[in-house]
Amino acid sequence: MDLLLQHGLTVFGQSISFAELAGQLCALAVVFLAERRTLWTWPVQVGATVLLFSVYVSAHLGGLATRQIAILLISLYGWWAWTRRRDPVYGVVVRRGRGVERLVMAGAFVAGTVAMALLLDALNASWSPWPDAAIFVGTLVAFAAQGAGLVEFWLVWLAVDAIGVPLQLASGLYFSAAIYLVFAGLVVHGWWSWNRSARRVTAPVVRAASS
Repeated sequence: MDLLLQHGLTVFGQSISFAELAGQLCALAVVFLAERRTLWTWPVQVGATVLLFSVYVSAHLGGLATRQIAILLISLYGWWAWTRRRDPVYGVVVRRGRGVERLVMAGAFVAGTVAMALLLDALNASWSPWPDAAIFVGTLVAFAAQGAGLVEFWLVWLAVDAIGVPLQLASGLYFSAAIYLVFAGLVVHGWWSWNRSARRVTAPVVRAASS
């Protein structure tokens, strides 16, 4: 792993390690795979977490580094959950979250961010604890909702991207910042695609209830 961190490319005068390049490209692939609801989403995500963990440790971003460990565990859950929620035609069955589920997601994001930021600050584990913590917690909420097949996970990713771009730029991780911008566009399209699928699944239920 040290070899991948110490060597890389120079683009527009900025150095990009091979570990950061490969990790972010894998993470980018995960967005494409998630939109298509294929089980390959999760093993590719595992590869991305291993690479990006080393990148963020070297950049002294404790929240983002710890996030990779949590993502690994949630990815295993997501892999298991998606094998149990398969649709023979459209892939993984998705739906819109209920009101209480949305409240739980928002509450977990806010409370988790506060707790994590205070912890990172106390441990001196991050030079920018609040955005670092928000990205960490937002990622956990997003992946947990993705594993459950909730459309709203795409909106959580948008919030993470909005926080992540300036943090990556300030950390000198310019390639990662550019990837985050690409993520944002893909996330909007993914949200549209999953919403369409959710309507397709819900429509027969509504028709059956009204008949």
